[in-house]
Amino acid sequence: MKALAIKAQAVRIDARTPAHRDRAVDGLRALALLAVPVGHWMLGGFTPDDDGALHNASPLATFGFFAPVSWVLQMLGIFFLVGGYASVLSYRRHQGPPGEWLRGRIVRLGRPVLGVTAVWAAMLPVLYATGVPGATLRTGSTLVIQPLWFVGVYVAVTALTPYCVRASRRMGAWAAAPLIASVAVVDFLRYGPYADAVPSWLSLLNLLPGWLFAYQLGVCWGEKRIGRRGAAVLLAGGAVLFALLLVVFHYPASMVGVPGETRTNSHPPSLLVLALAAAQSGAAILLRDRIGRLLRRPALWAPVVVINLSAMTILCWHQTAMLAAAVPASFLGTVPGLTGAPDSLGWILARVAWLPVFAGLLLLIGRYARAFEAPWGNVTAARRAVAGLLAAGFAVFALGLA
Repeated sequence: MKALAIKAQAVRIDARTPAHRDRAVDGLRALALLAVPVGHWMLGGFTPDDDGALHNASPLATFGFFAPVSWVLQMLGIFFLVGGYASVLSYRRHQGPPGEWLRGRIVRLGRPVLGVTAVWAAMLPVLYATGVPGATLRTGSTLVIQPLWFVGVYVAVTALTPYCVRASRRMGAWAAAPLIASVAVVDFLRYGPYADAVPSWLSLLNLLPGWLFAYQLGVCWGEKRIGRRGAAVLLAGGAVLFALLLVVFHYPASMVGVPGETRTNSHPPSLLVLALAAAQSGAAILLRDRIGRLLRRPALWAPVVVINLSAMTILCWHQTAMLAAAVPASFLGTVPGLTGAPDSLGWILARVAWLPVFAGLLLLIGRYARAFEAPWGNVTAARRAVAGLLAAGFAVFALGLA
């Protein structure tokens, strides 16, 4: 009976979907969204100290062969691609001034971020009073705030949408070329023969162009300036550049930071990230029609709709779901795949077994946290101010500023 009810609900969701809805783009966004929690859950772990406190660790520090997994799970290029595509459509539909359009998007992104940080700020003293070590709370806070940098960057690139549209109309897909060239120059300076003379802050210059690259490609796609031929060039060119950077220029193989490594590809993005984003974007555009046809099936389309409606909840709360299992387990000592060091193949197998638990906890948390994605029409200005202060305090603590 339950299976029949789920099937009926999927059919209803499918029937309510407007005919003009681009299912392929929604499917790509859902895939990129799911890669975020799976990536963090699989590539991040903990090690306990002598006092039982948890500290961040990664299986990548032990298993170099695990790095290609990060190539699959690093799908932020796809997320920015479909973000640029969707923004163009939304921007065209908007009738008012651009500032009004941007404010609406910022508010939708900001509410869930404010919610998770305010809740964590209120939880920290309670957890500490119940015996959770301060070091564990610091580790947990770092993990919670870690994916939220994305929201700030996404707001910045969204604000540039009118300029991206203008560039696309003038230059076509070539509008993304100056961005990849800018990142290449900065990489040459920080990793080339003059690296010792270059200040460390120079790498921050890659932050905006590095993530704007895939967004600009998405804008060009939405403006119909990238077709199948351009997509094939992106796929082939990105793959070749990716291989050259790994084999010839010895870029780190992992797409995420590895504890103890001096170089990282993602914070801020290196040229390797853009090469992967180009290849992923080309593949996504080429597969668009096939994905769209596949998602005509109600059983496949319904989960895509649910994931997209819960996008910010997934992004903001997936680390909390993992911590909801790991922090209580830390009082039991070493729990394989959870609080034990990620330095064995046994840990990898055990962590895979924990994934359904993390997903279940995320679903449970999401039942209540989804309220932060809805408009806060009944929330008073005073409560918003308190939430803002709590969020600011949590950010200060998580970033190690206090």
